[in-house]
Amino acid sequence: MRRMLLEGLFRRPVTEEAPAVADAELEELAARLGAVARARLGRSLSIREVDAGSCNGCELEIHALNNSYYDVERFGLRFVASPRHADVLMVTGPVTANMREGLERTYAATPAPKWVVAVGDCAAGCGVFRKSYATIGSVSAVLPVDLVIPGCPPEPIAMLKGLIGLIEASARG
Repeated sequence: MRRMLLEGLFRRPVTEEAPAVADAELEELAARLGAVARARLGRSLSIREVDAGSCNGCELEIHALNNSYYDVERFGLRFVASPRHADVLMVTGPVTANMREGLERTYAATPAPKWVVAVGDCAAGCGVFRKSYATIGSVSAVLPVDLVIPGCPPEPIAMLKGLIGLIEASARG
């Protein structure tokens, strides 16, 4: 026991390396997304994240968008607590029987124009939860999905690129 305590005191902590993303690329992506959102909506983009039954891997990556490394709020993207203030619903995980009504109510409470983004492989096609008795299906089985961001979990950069493409496509259409 004494040996373990001494090793714990003198050994360096084990941490992961910082993401290998160029700061310039991140700055450019986030600034572009903020500009496109302001041009299309006349204001910043508001996002409501909904966990419909995931393992929380995708939520960790979505929350990384707000950490000190990505800090997307400085570019005008913000996460909101109420669907009444949201432009985008980012839904993670397969839709479970217990979350179906909550997801439908959240969608109904979101004002138009609104977009639904299925984040991760589970939201797109149920992933590892496909054969679960508690799973109704993917997000598209319950709501109209405008964008699917694949990955298990998808990286924050992929989410930024997806949101840019979604807003630019809606501006053209």
